[in-house]
Amino acid sequence: MAFILNKTVVASQLRSHFQGARNDALSLSRRQFHVEPGKRELALLAEDPSLKRFKSHKPNVRRLMRVGDVLTIVVVAGCCYEIYTRAVMREEARKQANAEN
Repeated sequence: MAFILNKTVVASQLRSHFQGARNDALSLSRRQFHVEPGKRELALLAEDPSLKRFKSHKPNVRRLMRVGDVLTIVVVAGCCYEIYTRAVMREEARKQANAEN
């Protein structure tokens, strides 16, 4: 465990060393500066009252997702059980056929 922690410490130190050494124009151009959104962006981000009736409510969506997950698990379990029972029945039939011969 200590070895893993030492590796991450060494890696972060190397990363910070190399980032400090790269103060060229390329690394400066990659920096992102915070820019306030303009009027158009604010208008696009504003809530539209005409679309409010189409929004789903989070508790209902969460409940529906949970029901879907449960149904998926039930269907997969049923399929696995069906495959298992058919395999067991086939094996028993094979044993009976071998016993008769």
